[in-house]
Amino acid sequence: MLTRASSLILTAALGLGAALFVQAGGHASNSQDATTSRPAASADVRISAGPVARRNTPVSFPMPATGNGVSYVLTGTTGTLPVQISDGMAWTIIPELGAGATATFQLSEVTGPQRAASAVAADRHGDDVRISSGKRPIAQYVGGAGVLPAGDIKPIFQRGGYIHPVHTPSGRIVTADYPSDHRHHHGVWFAWTRAVFQGRDTDFWNMGDAKGRVEFEALEHARTGPVLADLKVRHRYVDLTSGSPITVLREEWGTRFFASGTQSPYFMFDIDVRQTNVAAAPLVLPEYHYGGIALRGAADFVPLENAVFLTSEGKDRKTGDAVPSRWAYIAGTVNGARAGLAILAHSKNFRAPEPMRIHPTDPYLCYVPSKAGPWEIPVKGTHTAQYRFVAFDGSPEPAEFERLWRDYVEPPTVTVTRSQAR
Repeated sequence: MLTRASSLILTAALGLGAALFVQAGGHASNSQDATTSRPAASADVRISAGPVARRNTPVSFPMPATGNGVSYVLTGTTGTLPVQISDGMAWTIIPELGAGATATFQLSEVTGPQRAASAVAADRHGDDVRISSGKRPIAQYVGGAGVLPAGDIKPIFQRGGYIHPVHTPSGRIVTADYPSDHRHHHGVWFAWTRAVFQGRDTDFWNMGDAKGRVEFEALEHARTGPVLADLKVRHRYVDLTSGSPITVLREEWGTRFFASGTQSPYFMFDIDVRQTNVAAAPLVLPEYHYGGIALRGAADFVPLENAVFLTSEGKDRKTGDAVPSRWAYIAGTVNGARAGLAILAHSKNFRAPEPMRIHPTDPYLCYVPSKAGPWEIPVKGTHTAQYRFVAFDGSPEPAEFERLWRDYVEPPTVTVTRSQAR
């Protein structure tokens, strides 16, 4: 996502809300499903790389008024890029832009056969969504109550509201679900562990203790497009310690799964988390060593001699626990080849750079703001956090993950200026 400064550049340049993207007398809309409101003019878009080189970099800028069937492209000397509108933002992917370079494009609407084909599909099956690019699977969001795998897993562990499996471009699976040693681990998931609500100790992570749980609530949308597939889902954090269930937090995930070229060694997706306290008491989160957004690595990473952990601080499994980091990954050999999954934490997150939990005996890690001391989500208060995940083949150098992290938190600057009327 672009920085707030980029949005200010855009707005200051044109006052776009009225001059460019909204019809006379209209109002800006943040919904992709709103009634079509066509631009009164096209626009010139300048994308500046800044001090670092860019490669396959997602870029966005505000575009508040769009509607059903409206499609856009950026056309410049370097070619034509598809543009996709998602919740009031225009998204594209810059294939390559050198450090210090600026690319200039014209933004224009396209219709009929000229419209870009969808590159990332979000196929809904009930409350589950399968994400794919062509015939290549990317990931699956598991909604509803989830499905217990075969075996003797107790029903108390059944849950939805997570992502698994996650695939690399070669098709290797780099996450695990319901592992035998921790039935409450689920691919990529979010839960708070040690917590206090209304003076009682609760726990939304360790579901087997029956103190609390995270439940799927709703799948608001699952959209397909030429640049990304995006989902919006809702979960609820339910306290079970009072004798009757109490919903404490309502959580919203905004996810974006980006298009990837056939030669790219990565699949990338973002999760933007928003948690609001809807109860009558604060949720107190004491200092604790785990709880937050987490990933469970592939079954092939066990035993841990088969896995490699690395953080942005150069730490490994034995030295990285409790150390703040910008990014971290778990990798290993899956079906005969190296593959892994990285998590990149945004610099705007609470207590960034966040400390990590790296498990000493399992292929698992999570970002844990509670490691840095107690805090709380007050009544009607909101906690937000942003993360990018990179599923990769091979063995990228640490410098490559640093580049990917810079792409995420310091994206190219976008300036939009009005061009000639149609």
